[in-house]
Amino acid sequence: MKDKRVLLVVEDDPGLQSQLRWCFDGFDVVVAGDRDDALAQLRRYEPSVVTLDLGLPPDPGGVSEGMQALEQILKLAPHTKVIVITGNDGRENAVRAVGLGAYDFYQKPIDGDLIKMIVERAHRLYELELENRRLHSAEGQQSMGIIADSEQMQRVCRTVEKLAPTDVTVMLLGESGTGKELLARALHNLSPRSEHRFVAINCAAIPDNLLESELFGYEKGAFTGANKQTLGKIEHANAGTFFLDEVGDLPLALQAKLLRFLQERVIERLGGRGEIPIDVRVVGATHRDLQAMVKTGDFREDLYYRLAEVAIDVPPLRERNGDAVLITRALLKKISQSQSLAYKELSSAAVTAIESYAWPGNVREIENKVKRALVMSEGRHIAPDDLDLPLGEEIDMPFNLRQVREKAEMEAVSRALAKYNKNVAQAAESLGVSRPTLYHLMEKYNLSR
Repeated sequence: MKDKRVLLVVEDDPGLQSQLRWCFDGFDVVVAGDRDDALAQLRRYEPSVVTLDLGLPPDPGGVSEGMQALEQILKLAPHTKVIVITGNDGRENAVRAVGLGAYDFYQKPIDGDLIKMIVERAHRLYELELENRRLHSAEGQQSMGIIADSEQMQRVCRTVEKLAPTDVTVMLLGESGTGKELLARALHNLSPRSEHRFVAINCAAIPDNLLESELFGYEKGAFTGANKQTLGKIEHANAGTFFLDEVGDLPLALQAKLLRFLQERVIERLGGRGEIPIDVRVVGATHRDLQAMVKTGDFREDLYYRLAEVAIDVPPLRERNGDAVLITRALLKKISQSQSLAYKELSSAAVTAIESYAWPGNVREIENKVKRALVMSEGRHIAPDDLDLPLGEEIDMPFNLRQVREKAEMEAVSRALAKYNKNVAQAAESLGVSRPTLYHLMEKYNLSR
């Protein structure tokens, strides 16, 4: 049924249930008579549209059953379109329901043609939004330059998309080579500041005695050799984005000056006297454990909270299921084109080796090994030796879709039974299946009742 157009009708009047069921001949209509039944059917059938009678009898505490049902439906399935149905005296509650997130409302008595048109329109909007979310997800990763298919990196990309339009100071945390600068550029490119400069500085690559002048600039004559006024990196990034890479390597003396800039948004050049206002979005990154450094006194706590208004943990490649092979293939294509080398496919043994390897150097290490492989390999396919990788063991994972589905199904049933202490009725409701179906699954996977 999930492949068809599913409509959930929540109505406690049997006469109206029948009337509404026959109104929608183009839908698979599922009927629920109360809130609990409605939530169970919602989980089971995942309808695109719900018609909800706000006049359901209140619970023993006098709380509106219809409003409770609406809030729980929107929480469980926020993209589902809910059309609330009220009596002639329920307009105030209907308006309140729309304010809570309902798609539309309809007042009784029921006009079959009119409510069918409203439901059809709601379903079309649901489908359009679903397609838009799919396209947006794919285009979002492409616009960031991110090569990833793992759920871990998709979550990171969604976070970046949400933060990009704001001026929130972001801290990217993760191992070297995980793509922190790429994500920082994505924050800039997707922001209103994208037409201005993205300026990056690596705090670990510049000697401590030069880092202050690199950050804040200097006036002519500020020190020996200062023959002209020079703008610092922060000032150079004005109106754009300033990326502080390896911020964990900032010396303590400079941390205090950077904190003042973040608080006041003004700088003073070395040798200067005037304060210069700066409008810039700041993004930091480090592979160090800043919270541990705060405890040891190597990093200022107040600076940490200024830099990490929102912290994003970028997972290492070994935790990103399937991304290593995906990135390797993309780099093979890119590097072979840029260096005019013949493109070569990965052998099955190479794919196994890539999946088995831990990649301590992350994406940077993959790029290094891909360049080596394109030069060193002699055949049409790249072998593990060409990548300088040990032979990997085949990952113990079922590649048959039925096996994958059964494994996930068994784990879900086991978790539900454990959570509800083997209460079959509650477990079945949480899984969105009937009790006979759950009994069948328990027998199928030899799970104790």
